[in-house]
Amino acid sequence: MSVISKDPSPPPVDYIKVSGGLFRDMTIHDFDMARFLLGEEVVEVSAQASCLVDGAIGEAGDVDTALVMLRTKSGKLAQISNSRRASFGYDQRIEVHGSLGMLTATNVNEHTLTSYTQDGVNSAKPLHFFLERYEHAYQSEMGGFISAIKGVDVVLPNMEDGLQSLRLAEAALLSVAQKRTVLLSEID
Repeated sequence: MSVISKDPSPPPVDYIKVSGGLFRDMTIHDFDMARFLLGEEVVEVSAQASCLVDGAIGEAGDVDTALVMLRTKSGKLAQISNSRRASFGYDQRIEVHGSLGMLTATNVNEHTLTSYTQDGVNSAKPLHFFLERYEHAYQSEMGGFISAIKGVDVVLPNMEDGLQSLRLAEAALLSVAQKRTVLLSEID
């Protein structure tokens, strides 16, 4: 599984200072999704990170670019690529490959028109921000919330899901700090 997650521009440095860092405020969503799509718990995390986009982020003690490799007990692999800046828009893509084929989820673009000419191919840029990108997902979440309030059985993430994603973020931080693969059993 491959996950690419890049924001169109870095958040304000004041946010960076209180956010818990890239792994806890950005990659954590990718960790959550990876756990769901892999269908089993991650047992190893290996991460590398740098400050390549905005020096002020580094001065605030964080990174803005990261690569993370996850491994499950059965050997399933996931790689996550994060950046705080994609000048062309909000870049969110997933690819899951297995023995029977592959599934992909690609960017949602400004429009679906593509021009093919002898001069090249032109297409729309990805939507610029997450509120646009996930508008329909937020509507579905609200519908699920309302159904839950009405007593309709709705499957929701639970506290354990949140805890496990946070453990992956902590393991990624430790991996970067110690320049090694971290076993999830080391994270309490």
